[in-house]
Amino acid sequence: MSANEARLVRNTVLTVLALVALRLVAAAFTPLTFDEAYYWMWSKHLAGGYYDHPPMVAFVIRLGTMVAGDTELGVRLASILLALPMSFAVFRTAEILFGSARVAATATILLNVTLMAAVGALIVTPDAPLLVASSFVLFFLAKLLETERGAWWLAVGAAVGAALLSKYTALFFGPAILIWLVSVAKLRRWLLTPWPYLGGLVALVLFAPVILWNADHHWVSFIKQMGRARIEDFRPVFIAELIPTQIAFATPLVFILGAMGLHALAWRHAGAFAARALINAMFWTIVAYFVWHSLHARVEANWFAPVYPPLAIAAAVAVHLVPWEARAQRLSDFCLRWASPVGIVMFALLIVQANTGWLSGYRRDATVRSVGVGWRDLAAGIEAVRVRTGAACVLAADYGTTGWLAFYLPKGDCVVQATQRIRWVNMPEPDPALLAGKLLYVDELRPGGRPYLQDAFKRIERVAELQRMRGPLTIETYALDLLEDPTGAVLDQTPPPELE
Repeated sequence: MSANEARLVRNTVLTVLALVALRLVAAAFTPLTFDEAYYWMWSKHLAGGYYDHPPMVAFVIRLGTMVAGDTELGVRLASILLALPMSFAVFRTAEILFGSARVAATATILLNVTLMAAVGALIVTPDAPLLVASSFVLFFLAKLLETERGAWWLAVGAAVGAALLSKYTALFFGPAILIWLVSVAKLRRWLLTPWPYLGGLVALVLFAPVILWNADHHWVSFIKQMGRARIEDFRPVFIAELIPTQIAFATPLVFILGAMGLHALAWRHAGAFAARALINAMFWTIVAYFVWHSLHARVEANWFAPVYPPLAIAAAVAVHLVPWEARAQRLSDFCLRWASPVGIVMFALLIVQANTGWLSGYRRDATVRSVGVGWRDLAAGIEAVRVRTGAACVLAADYGTTGWLAFYLPKGDCVVQATQRIRWVNMPEPDPALLAGKLLYVDELRPGGRPYLQDAFKRIERVAELQRMRGPLTIETYALDLLEDPTGAVLDQTPPPELE
């Protein structure tokens, strides 16, 4: 390695470490989202699967809380640190495929400054480990291309298995890899060897706990997630949401470079054909599905996480390997110069806005309901009411409120979601003695009453109404009802809609 390359690698490492440090600081003072609190509850009862997703996110959170405790930083610690192996995998992939440390360094930094990587690592969801596993799928396929050693198929299988343990979206790696093998003539020979199939077996073995969990629970998670692909109507309006959300998640300048790079990889012969085909297959296979999915249902922006490693590499190719005409070259140079500052500023502003509401003048915005700002004070008020009324357990109407209550109320308090019990099948049922006495029901103040409460309890008394605040903004008002004398079972054991 030359002195220039060594300096480039060192600067890349320092940049990534600085970005990780920034996320750790943000993680320490940003309240949990309702999904994070829900997944944190999963982490207390590890299992082979869950109603919504495979189990990797629970293991990631458990690892972080073992180090930093049941705090916001603890919940997010391991997820944020996963950016380090992710960055290594992307760097080495780009270096192998395109033979340039400069392309590798640029790809690594561009990926890290996207909101998909920055926020996706900070806010712990299944997309965080999926993004890392996706990077290693790409890296191991690059090693296979470089070495032509069949044993790398086992590593590919392990990475795909880890991705499957993160999110079912990883199923698309199978078709993407097959498309790559078929499209590159020299790679078709692998289909006549046992190696790809042994790799598939490794992935299947790693994924087996999820299969076994589903088999024990009437295949409910598979039915729930695979059912998203079912077309019930035609609503192409959702396509209009795709590009704006991905421009935001990629950050505008990285998105432009990524689009230029994908164009170059398709039409400008930037790099060897096998390398270009790999990036295209790993990107377009998943994108094609989600475009099709958007014809009948909304596609959430974070679902595109697996395509961001190849997108970042394509963006770096656009910067360093493509001889553009003058106008396009100026655009490329401008985007490269400002991509990192813009991405960092966007991340910082998003964190400030989510925590304070300053940027919108304390008005409502997209983050206000999902991020648990105000929950620490709200939970203190709820606990005071619980103690005053002598309630033995707190009931919640939905999984998000349940997660927030469990995280922000004093540890050891009984917190239960009375409905949708399929979400909690991995947890022990609450002590019947706690449910036999007074109960405190917490839910958003809603018009029209609560049919569940009216049917399930003889005595219902409104004992408080409390607000969740962000500065002067009232986010929600919660009604607290004291429940006594249940008419039957307190917990609604109705099967989930997927099994009806």
